[in-house]
Amino acid sequence: MTHSEKAALRGEPGYVWRSGQERRLRMIQQWIDLTNAVILDNGCGLGTYLEAFTPFTLHRFGLELELDRAQKALAVSTGIVQAMGEKLPFASHSFDFVFSNEVIEHVADDRLALAEMVRVTKENGRILIFCPNRWYPVEQHGIYWRGQYKFGNIPLVNYLPTPVRNRLAPHVRTYTKRSLLDLCRGLPVKVVHHGRIFGGYDNIERRWPGFGRFIKNTLYAAEKTPFAVLGISHLLVLEKLSLGEESG
Repeated sequence: MTHSEKAALRGEPGYVWRSGQERRLRMIQQWIDLTNAVILDNGCGLGTYLEAFTPFTLHRFGLELELDRAQKALAVSTGIVQAMGEKLPFASHSFDFVFSNEVIEHVADDRLALAEMVRVTKENGRILIFCPNRWYPVEQHGIYWRGQYKFGNIPLVNYLPTPVRNRLAPHVRTYTKRSLLDLCRGLPVKVVHHGRIFGGYDNIERRWPGFGRFIKNTLYAAEKTPFAVLGISHLLVLEKLSLGEESG
Protein backbone atom coordinates (compact mmCIF):
# COMPACT_ATOMS: atom_id res chain seq x y z
CA MET A 1 0.00 0.00 0.00
CA THR A 2 1.43 3.39 -0.99
CA HIS A 3 1.57 6.33 1.41
CA SER A 4 -1.28 8.06 -0.45
CA GLU A 5 -3.43 4.93 -0.42
CA LYS A 6 -2.86 4.53 3.32
CA ALA A 7 -3.66 8.22 3.86
CA ALA A 8 -6.89 7.77 1.93
CA LEU A 9 -7.94 4.69 3.89
CA ARG A 10 -6.70 5.58 7.39
CA GLY A 11 -6.10 9.33 7.35
CA GLU A 12 -2.81 10.98 8.25
CA PRO A 13 -1.57 10.64 11.84
CA GLY A 14 -0.43 13.70 13.76
CA TYR A 15 3.26 14.22 12.97
CA VAL A 16 3.90 17.40 14.93
CA TRP A 17 2.37 19.19 17.90
CA ARG A 18 1.17 22.66 16.96
CA SER A 19 -1.37 25.19 18.15
CA GLY A 20 -4.31 23.26 16.67
CA GLN A 21 -3.44 20.19 18.71
CA GLU A 22 -2.78 22.29 21.79
CA ARG A 23 -6.22 23.85 21.43
CA ARG A 24 -7.86 20.41 21.19
CA LEU A 25 -6.01 19.35 24.33
CA ARG A 26 -7.49 22.32 26.18
CA MET A 27 -10.95 21.31 24.93
CA ILE A 28 -10.36 17.79 26.24
CA GLN A 29 -9.38 19.19 29.62
CA GLN A 30 -12.59 21.21 29.68
CA TRP A 31 -14.67 18.03 29.61
CA ILE A 32 -12.38 15.32 31.01
CA ASP A 33 -10.52 15.04 34.30
CA LEU A 34 -7.21 13.60 33.11
CA THR A 35 -5.60 13.41 36.55
CA ASN A 36 -4.53 9.78 37.11
CA ALA A 37 -7.16 8.70 34.58
CA VAL A 38 -6.90 5.36 32.80
CA ILE A 39 -6.93 6.51 29.17
CA LEU A 40 -7.39 4.77 25.84
CA ASP A 41 -6.46 6.68 22.68
CA ASN A 42 -8.52 4.68 20.21
CA GLY A 43 -6.62 5.16 16.97
CA CYS A 44 -3.51 6.69 18.45
CA GLY A 45 -1.43 7.00 15.29
CA LEU A 46 2.13 7.88 16.27
CA GLY A 47 1.13 8.57 19.88
CA THR A 48 0.95 12.36 19.63
CA TYR A 49 -1.88 12.78 22.12
CA LEU A 50 -0.63 9.98 24.36
CA GLU A 51 2.54 12.00 24.78
CA ALA A 52 0.49 15.12 25.55
CA PHE A 53 -1.37 13.19 28.26
CA THR A 54 1.92 12.22 29.96
CA PRO A 55 1.93 15.04 32.57
CA PHE A 56 -1.51 13.99 33.78
CA THR A 57 -1.34 10.23 34.15
CA LEU A 58 0.85 7.14 33.81
CA HIS A 59 -2.10 5.00 32.72
CA ARG A 60 -2.00 5.63 28.98
CA PHE A 61 -2.94 3.02 26.40
CA GLY A 62 -3.21 3.25 22.63
CA LEU A 63 -4.85 1.21 19.90
CA GLU A 64 -3.61 1.46 16.31
CA LEU A 65 -4.42 -0.72 13.31
CA GLU A 66 -1.36 0.14 11.19
CA LEU A 67 1.69 -1.75 12.45
CA ASP A 68 4.30 0.85 11.48
CA ARG A 69 2.41 3.57 13.33
CA ALA A 70 1.84 1.37 16.38
CA GLN A 71 5.56 0.58 16.54
CA LYS A 72 6.45 4.28 16.53
CA ALA A 73 3.86 4.99 19.23
CA LEU A 74 5.71 2.54 21.49
CA ALA A 75 8.29 5.28 22.04
CA VAL A 76 5.59 7.23 23.88
CA SER A 77 3.82 4.40 25.75
CA THR A 78 4.45 0.70 26.13
CA GLY A 79 0.69 0.15 26.32
CA ILE A 80 0.14 0.07 22.55
CA VAL A 81 -1.82 -2.71 20.87
CA GLN A 82 -2.46 -3.38 17.20
CA ALA A 83 -6.13 -4.12 16.64
CA MET A 84 -9.35 -2.97 15.01
CA GLY A 85 -11.68 -0.48 16.63
CA GLU A 86 -14.65 -2.76 16.05
CA LYS A 87 -13.18 -5.40 18.36
CA LEU A 88 -11.24 -3.76 21.16
CA PRO A 89 -8.96 -6.22 22.99
CA PHE A 90 -9.82 -4.85 26.43
CA ALA A 91 -12.15 -5.93 29.20
CA SER A 92 -15.42 -4.11 29.70
CA HIS A 93 -15.34 -1.14 32.09
CA SER A 94 -11.57 -0.67 31.77
CA PHE A 95 -11.10 3.04 31.06
CA ASP A 96 -12.01 6.35 32.66
CA PHE A 97 -11.58 8.11 29.32
CA VAL A 98 -11.71 6.87 25.74
CA PHE A 99 -10.46 9.32 23.13
CA SER A 100 -11.10 9.16 19.36
CA ASN A 101 -9.49 11.89 17.28
CA GLU A 102 -10.57 11.91 13.61
CA VAL A 103 -10.69 8.10 13.48
CA ILE A 104 -14.29 6.86 13.53
CA GLU A 105 -14.89 8.11 9.99
CA HIS A 106 -12.30 5.58 8.72
CA VAL A 107 -13.46 2.36 10.39
CA ALA A 108 -15.46 -0.28 8.53
CA ASP A 109 -18.40 -0.15 10.97
CA ASP A 110 -18.69 3.12 12.89
CA ARG A 111 -21.72 2.02 14.90
CA LEU A 112 -19.89 -1.08 16.15
CA ALA A 113 -16.74 0.93 16.82
CA LEU A 114 -18.68 3.34 19.04
CA ALA A 115 -20.42 0.46 20.83
CA GLU A 116 -16.98 -0.99 21.61
CA MET A 117 -15.78 2.34 22.98
CA VAL A 118 -18.82 2.42 25.24
CA ARG A 119 -18.26 -1.17 26.35
CA VAL A 120 -14.68 -0.58 27.55
CA THR A 121 -15.54 2.69 29.32
CA LYS A 122 -16.20 2.58 33.05
CA GLU A 123 -19.56 3.61 34.45
CA ASN A 124 -19.66 7.41 34.56
CA GLY A 125 -16.51 7.48 32.45
CA ARG A 126 -16.38 9.63 29.34
CA ILE A 127 -15.78 9.30 25.62
CA LEU A 128 -14.64 12.28 23.55
CA ILE A 129 -14.79 12.17 19.77
CA PHE A 130 -13.55 14.56 17.11
CA CYS A 131 -14.79 13.67 13.61
CA PRO A 132 -15.45 15.42 10.27
CA ASN A 133 -18.39 17.76 9.86
CA ARG A 134 -20.42 17.23 6.69
CA TRP A 135 -20.94 20.95 6.22
CA TYR A 136 -17.30 22.01 6.25
CA PRO A 137 -16.76 23.44 2.75
CA VAL A 138 -13.72 21.28 1.96
CA GLU A 139 -13.26 17.51 1.85
CA GLN A 140 -9.77 17.03 3.25
CA HIS A 141 -9.32 13.34 2.45
CA GLY A 142 -9.18 13.61 -1.32
CA ILE A 143 -11.49 11.87 -3.78
CA TYR A 144 -11.56 9.04 -6.27
CA TRP A 145 -12.02 10.23 -9.85
CA ARG A 146 -12.31 7.72 -12.70
CA GLY A 147 -10.85 5.04 -10.49
CA GLN A 148 -7.82 7.08 -9.45
CA TYR A 149 -7.25 8.56 -6.01
CA LYS A 150 -6.71 12.32 -6.06
CA PHE A 151 -4.98 13.51 -2.89
CA GLY A 152 -5.74 16.98 -1.54
CA ASN A 153 -8.39 19.34 -0.26
CA ILE A 154 -11.40 19.26 -2.59
CA PRO A 155 -14.00 22.04 -2.15
CA LEU A 156 -17.76 21.49 -1.97
CA VAL A 157 -17.69 17.69 -2.32
CA ASN A 158 -19.63 17.24 0.92
CA TYR A 159 -22.40 19.54 -0.34
CA LEU A 160 -23.27 17.10 -3.10
CA PRO A 161 -26.17 14.64 -2.68
CA THR A 162 -25.09 11.75 -0.49
CA PRO A 163 -24.98 9.07 -3.24
CA VAL A 164 -22.76 11.31 -5.39
CA ARG A 165 -20.57 12.37 -2.47
CA ASN A 166 -20.07 8.76 -1.40
CA ARG A 167 -19.02 7.69 -4.91
CA LEU A 168 -16.34 10.39 -4.89
CA ALA A 169 -15.24 9.72 -1.30
CA PRO A 170 -16.09 6.09 -0.50
CA HIS A 171 -13.01 5.84 1.73
CA VAL A 172 -14.14 8.25 4.44
CA ARG A 173 -17.36 9.27 6.16
CA THR A 174 -18.44 12.72 7.16
CA TYR A 175 -21.21 13.45 9.66
CA THR A 176 -24.11 15.75 10.19
CA LYS A 177 -25.10 16.33 13.79
CA ARG A 178 -28.07 14.00 13.32
CA SER A 179 -26.07 11.17 11.75
CA LEU A 180 -23.44 11.39 14.48
CA LEU A 181 -25.97 11.33 17.30
CA ASP A 182 -27.82 8.49 15.59
CA LEU A 183 -24.77 6.32 16.27
CA CYS A 184 -25.48 6.69 20.00
CA ARG A 185 -29.07 5.46 19.87
CA GLY A 186 -29.62 2.42 22.06
CA LEU A 187 -26.22 2.68 23.71
CA PRO A 188 -25.93 3.25 27.49
CA VAL A 189 -24.61 6.80 27.19
CA LYS A 190 -25.83 10.35 27.54
CA VAL A 191 -24.67 13.28 25.45
CA VAL A 192 -22.78 15.69 27.69
CA HIS A 193 -21.82 18.10 24.92
CA HIS A 194 -21.98 18.49 21.17
CA GLY A 195 -20.35 21.33 19.27
CA ARG A 196 -18.49 22.10 16.07
CA ILE A 197 -15.01 23.55 15.94
CA PHE A 198 -12.71 25.07 13.36
CA GLY A 199 -9.16 23.94 12.67
CA GLY A 200 -5.74 25.15 13.71
CA TYR A 201 -4.77 26.74 10.37
CA ASP A 202 -1.14 26.64 11.50
CA ASN A 203 0.22 26.48 7.95
CA ILE A 204 -1.57 29.70 7.04
CA GLU A 205 -0.31 31.42 10.18
CA ARG A 206 3.24 30.24 9.52
CA ARG A 207 3.23 31.72 6.00
CA TRP A 208 1.26 34.87 6.73
CA PRO A 209 1.32 35.45 10.51
CA GLY A 210 -0.99 38.46 10.69
CA PHE A 211 -3.55 37.08 8.26
CA GLY A 212 -3.38 33.65 9.91
CA ARG A 213 -4.09 35.06 13.35
CA PHE A 214 -7.01 37.05 11.92
CA ILE A 215 -8.49 33.92 10.31
CA LYS A 216 -8.11 31.90 13.50
CA ASN A 217 -9.57 34.55 15.79
CA THR A 218 -12.49 35.12 13.45
CA LEU A 219 -13.34 31.44 13.06
CA TYR A 220 -12.91 30.64 16.75
CA ALA A 221 -15.34 33.44 17.58
CA ALA A 222 -17.74 31.97 15.00
CA GLU A 223 -17.90 28.73 17.00
CA LYS A 224 -20.27 30.54 19.36
CA THR A 225 -22.58 31.60 16.52
CA PRO A 226 -24.78 29.80 13.96
CA PHE A 227 -21.77 29.86 11.61
CA ALA A 228 -20.37 27.00 13.71
CA VAL A 229 -22.36 24.70 11.41
CA LEU A 230 -19.47 25.19 8.94
CA GLY A 231 -16.83 23.98 11.39
CA ILE A 232 -14.23 21.44 10.34
CA SER A 233 -15.06 18.88 13.05
CA HIS A 234 -17.67 17.77 15.52
CA LEU A 235 -16.75 17.64 19.20
CA LEU A 236 -18.90 15.03 20.92
CA VAL A 237 -18.64 14.19 24.62
CA LEU A 238 -20.49 11.14 25.95
CA GLU A 239 -20.81 9.78 29.47
CA LYS A 240 -21.47 6.12 30.13
CA LEU A 241 -24.53 5.54 32.25
CA SER A 242 -24.42 3.60 35.47
CA LEU A 243 -26.49 0.42 35.74
CA GLY A 244 -29.12 2.30 37.73
CA GLU A 245 -29.43 4.98 35.08
CA GLU A 246 -29.70 2.36 32.31
CA SER A 247 -32.55 0.56 34.03
CA GLY A 248 -34.24 3.85 34.87
